[in-house]
Amino acid sequence: MESTGKAPIGRPRGFDADEALEQAMMVFWEQGYEGASLTDLTGAMGITRKSMYAAFGNKEELFRKVLERYTEGPASYGDRALEKPSALEVATAFLAGSVDTTTRPDCPAGCLGVQGALASGDSGQPAQDALIAWRDDARARLRHRFQRAVDEADLPPGADPELLARYIMTVANGIAVQAAGGATRSELQRVADAALRNWPPV
Repeated sequence: MESTGKAPIGRPRGFDADEALEQAMMVFWEQGYEGASLTDLTGAMGITRKSMYAAFGNKEELFRKVLERYTEGPASYGDRALEKPSALEVATAFLAGSVDTTTRPDCPAGCLGVQGALASGDSGQPAQDALIAWRDDARARLRHRFQRAVDEADLPPGADPELLARYIMTVANGIAVQAAGGATRSELQRVADAALRNWPPV
């Protein structure tokens, strides 16, 4: 290889960072934060620990990057649901998205946002904190959307946006736990349908 005469600024990454992050997401999704060892992660990512630290930081920083990727990818149904024209359609799309994402045949069962922190001890506290903030943000966004629905008379005046947001989040999280335990897509969709029968009439 002919030299350019310039000193190297740094060795180029010999791997696809997006693909490596995708593989790390799958490991965390399947094994949780504490269950995923650095050996598991680097093995799935196809890189050395040194390369992982250089590209993504430590395990905690890698998990935060994975959570961002999960939010923009498999969990992007949440953003799409918020754009629906009515509160009922928002709730319906949110729960349908939860059912779909937690039962995809090409992904681990359940939800990274729920599985990630199960059986988490002290060493998993940073991940636990990140996931609590992640779920709180999702609930807050649902609450704001449902408040808008009250203001627009799409929900009755006495409807409680915070309670409705917490209700939908609780059902969605329960769907994720049931999916991880082997419940099928059709079984979980029936759960979502049953939950929506309690939606306040306009």
